[in-house]
Amino acid sequence: MTKMIMHGCNGRMGHVIVDLVKEDADIEVVAGVDAYGESNYDFPVFKSLSDCNVAADVIVDFSNASAVDGLLDYAVSVNTPVVLCSTGLSEEQLNKVKEASSKIAILRSANMSVGINALLKVLKDVAPLFAEAGFDIEIVEKHHNQKLDAPSGTAIALADAINDSFEDKYEYTYDRSQRREKRRQKEIGISAVRGGTIVGDHDVIFAGLDEVVTLSHRAYSRAIFGKGAIQAAKFLGGKSAGMYDMADVLA
Repeated sequence: MTKMIMHGCNGRMGHVIVDLVKEDADIEVVAGVDAYGESNYDFPVFKSLSDCNVAADVIVDFSNASAVDGLLDYAVSVNTPVVLCSTGLSEEQLNKVKEASSKIAILRSANMSVGINALLKVLKDVAPLFAEAGFDIEIVEKHHNQKLDAPSGTAIALADAINDSFEDKYEYTYDRSQRREKRRQKEIGISAVRGGTIVGDHDVIFAGLDEVVTLSHRAYSRAIFGKGAIQAAKFLGGKSAGMYDMADVLA
């Protein structure tokens, strides 16, 4: 059985994952970490990882960017793999993730759902076909009004999947309000909407002459992310140092 520490156990996703784990005989939450401290769980909860004295096979992180540095330091010190799901990481933090992956196994994904990861694969195949035909590319993402970062990590991952097909020839445009010019050919527009309780909507729009093709993903429940994170945790336990992603889990 995989023993797991839930980092960010009192957050929305923390609660979802803890509930899902209860229904899975192959994984167990042995400890939680959350700045708000104890909650009504049947495992110990620590206010910080530095206080945690419980051994585990893997740490699943759904906290926030400000907690990631401490998470990486702790994970390296106790030689424990990490499923890293927090988004909005700075360039410096991404470099730290890469450095830590030389010592421990790290699985980082902007989105843990099977559907999004399938879409990432599809985009690498179809984007060149649309671009060659002169289609413009826009991405619109929508999330709940409590989300801190914008655009979403998933929107960036979708753009990156497209751009990888063109050897990074496209530039990302996040705001056109200060520009008074026609749309450039080699750009991917990325727009963010925040409102209500939207779990996560992503539309990749290919707009051509007299026709539009839109590839969409709708998340109706946070459970899809939780199920993916649990799959990743069971996959990552015992893996050697290195960077992994959901494509490795789904292979």
